[in-house]
Amino acid sequence: MFKTMKLKILFLFFVLFSINIIFILTANAQTPSNEFISYVISAYRLYKDLSIGINTPKVIEIPFNYDFIERFDFAVFDRTANKFEPYFLKQETLINEVPISISSNPNNRDAIFMKDNNFQTYADFPLPENSQGSVQIILSSEKPITSSKLTILLDNYVSLPNSIEILALVNNQNRIVLAKQKMDQETIYFPQTTSDKWTINLTFSQPLRISEIYLKQDSATQSIKRAIRFLAQPNHLYRIYFHPDRLVTVPVGEAGDLASTKDVIVIDYLPLQNNPNYIIADSDKDGIPDIKDNCVSISNPDQKDEDNNGRGDACDDFDNDGVINSKDNCPNVPNRNQSDIDGDGIGDACDPEDNRITERYPWVPWVGIGFAASVLIFLFILTAKANPETKQDNNQ
Repeated sequence: MFKTMKLKILFLFFVLFSINIIFILTANAQTPSNEFISYVISAYRLYKDLSIGINTPKVIEIPFNYDFIERFDFAVFDRTANKFEPYFLKQETLINEVPISISSNPNNRDAIFMKDNNFQTYADFPLPENSQGSVQIILSSEKPITSSKLTILLDNYVSLPNSIEILALVNNQNRIVLAKQKMDQETIYFPQTTSDKWTINLTFSQPLRISEIYLKQDSATQSIKRAIRFLAQPNHLYRIYFHPDRLVTVPVGEAGDLASTKDVIVIDYLPLQNNPNYIIADSDKDGIPDIKDNCVSISNPDQKDEDNNGRGDACDDFDNDGVINSKDNCPNVPNRNQSDIDGDGIGDACDPEDNRITERYPWVPWVGIGFAASVLIFLFILTAKANPETKQDNNQ
C-alpha cells in the first residue's frame, strides 16, 4: 500500500511539473524578448512619444496628417509594460482620387499586388539567366492625374533596381518626365505632370520584388485624415514608431473594437523624433544597406563587380553553370556537379593538380615519412647491437 501511495505521489509530482513547464513555455512564447523588441524597433526611422493623464483605459487617436510616410506600418510600444499594443489605422480617403489600374511588360499576373495596399504581397520579376533584367510598369487611369512623386516599395531582402525612367502620355505623345537615372531611394521626385498613362522603366541586376507603387495625386483633396488608434492604460508611457524601411511583424495581443468606438481622445499633433535605435536593413551584415547592395544575400563589403553588370561577383555566375561564384568550386569553368575527388576545395574541372590521394588527405605523406624514419631508426638500432658481437668475434 505504501508503495502504491508513493507511485501516486510521484505521478502527481510529474503532472504538476509538466504543467509548470508548459505554462512557462507558453508565457515565454507570448512575451517577446528584449532582443526581439530591439530588433522590431530598429526597423523604424521615426517615433512620437505620448504621455496622457487618464484614470481608466481610453482609446487614443494620434493624427499623422503632415508626416511623410512610405509604409503605413506602425508599432505602438507601451514603455511601462515593455510590450507592443495592437492598433487600428484610420486611413485617409480622397474625395476626387482617381482609380489607377496597373500592368507590366513583360506581362506579370501578380502586377495587381503592387496596388492592393498590402505590404505582404508583391509582384516578382525574376532575373534572366544571362542578362540584366528590365520591366515596364504601366499605370493607367480614366481621368488625367497630376503628380510629381512616385514611391516604389520593395519586399524585404531586395535591392533597388539599377535605374528608373518615367514617361507620361501628354497630348498623345510619350514624354520623358524623368530621364533614365540610377535609383538610390524608394521615393522619386519629378516635375509636376498631368497624364492618364504613366510608364515606368526599370532595369535590375538582382531578382526584383515590388510590394507597392504609389503615384501621388497632387490634385486630390483630403477628406478623412490619417490617424492610428490604440487602447491606452492609466499612468502608462507610450512610444509610437513609424516610417520603417522594411516589413516587420510586430507581436501584439488581442484588440478591442478600435474602429467604431465613440469614446475616443484625439491628441493634438505630436512632434516627431529620429529613432536613435534605427538600423538600416542589411540582411547579409556586410555594412551595405539592402537597397544599395549589389549582392543582398551574401556578404561582400567590397561590392566587387568585375564585369560591371550591377550584380556583385559574390552572387554572380561567371560560368553560367547554375552555381553562384561564392559557392562554385570552379567559378570560371562550368561544373554543375561540383565534383572534387581529391577534396581540396578546387573542382576537378579546374584543378591544376592530379587528383592524388595525398591532396585529399595531406597527412598521408607525413605518415609515410614517419614510417620510413621509424624503419631507419629500427635498422640503426639493430646495426648498433650487432657491431659489438662482430668486434668480439674478430678479437677471437
